[in-house]
Amino acid sequence: MSTLLVDLGNTRVKWAKHTARGLGRSRAASHAGWGAAEFRDAVLAAPLSVSRLLLVSVAAARPHKALLAAAAKQGIEVLQVESSREAAGVTNGYREPWRLGADRWVALIGARSLFPRSGPRRRPLCVVDIGTAMTIDLLDVAGQHRGGAIVPGPELMRTSLLRSTGGIAARASGGTRRRKLAPFATDTDGALVSGAAYSLAAAIDRAVLEAKPTLGARPDLVVTGGAAGDILRLLRTRHRWVPDLVLRGLAQLA
Repeated sequence: MSTLLVDLGNTRVKWAKHTARGLGRSRAASHAGWGAAEFRDAVLAAPLSVSRLLLVSVAAARPHKALLAAAAKQGIEVLQVESSREAAGVTNGYREPWRLGADRWVALIGARSLFPRSGPRRRPLCVVDIGTAMTIDLLDVAGQHRGGAIVPGPELMRTSLLRSTGGIAARASGGTRRRKLAPFATDTDGALVSGAAYSLAAAIDRAVLEAKPTLGARPDLVVTGGAAGDILRLLRTRHRWVPDLVLRGLAQLA
């Protein structure tokens, strides 16, 4: 049975087909303003040949309902993944498992699947997902989730400063051109972009160092997320970039 795997985030949707041969090529798009028709034409476009859709969603109600409506019109069964106490060799570290975001949960499962589960190459993991928010989660060698952190993502950092301060907003041009990253920018827009990127990169590097006492060893770093681009090249920690990490987790559950 072929299954369509869908990761519906706050701003982007990623999807890929899963068959007996494994995970197919993943695709991604911004879903801003999408309704059922857009989800149908982009994500559920024929020829699809799937009978079910496995979904992890942290999106707002409107895009979530639009995707469900599109799938219903296509006659595709939707199975939504929720965080649980244990799945695919990973144990949830939250006292109330449902409170751990489903995207974080599935990303942990995806990260666990990338590495040997036994033997000398088995390592603890620090799993980072950089999107609208940035999440950091620790996974020990036994597959036990050891907790994590949530901070605003790069764009949310920038827009929250513009929205909540008068002086900074007045001095920013609001231009959309790409800014060169530098630790000390010479204009307000550059300072906002670089400040967010350097702050998040530093938070990740620090998390890896702080994780060692909890995990008993320095963890391997796995990074995913649609807003990771600028931050990846600022990291001082060796890392593995896996853009389809949540889809890989869904493939384990499929």
